[in-house]
Amino acid sequence: MNSRVLACLALASVAAPVSAHAFLDHANPGAGAVLHVAPKSVMLAFSDDLEADSSVQIVDESGRSVAAGRTTVSANCIMAPLRALGPGKYRVVWHAVSMDDHRTQGAYEFAIRP
Repeated sequence: MNSRVLACLALASVAAPVSAHAFLDHANPGAGAVLHVAPKSVMLAFSDDLEADSSVQIVDESGRSVAAGRTTVSANCIMAPLRALGPGKYRVVWHAVSMDDHRTQGAYEFAIRP
């Protein structure tokens, strides 16, 4: 297991009591982040465990996907590997389905600077 999966499992073990909706609790990279080193993945942690049909899309400024493989949903986390990213702005669009089938969604941006 890689360290990001272990981090998600650790977050799941200390998560808040079950609620009606899964809200975004933490993201890496986070909303509005300006990075000088491109991330290899996006990790989203939610306030509740998620159903497998939860998803995330990461797109560049042209709207093209920058995903590099299969997105993983485990406990309260969604992880998506990324292609090698260059400088620019990227948009993360997520859809979370909690274990009681309530749906939430959101979006944010991060940037990579040279």
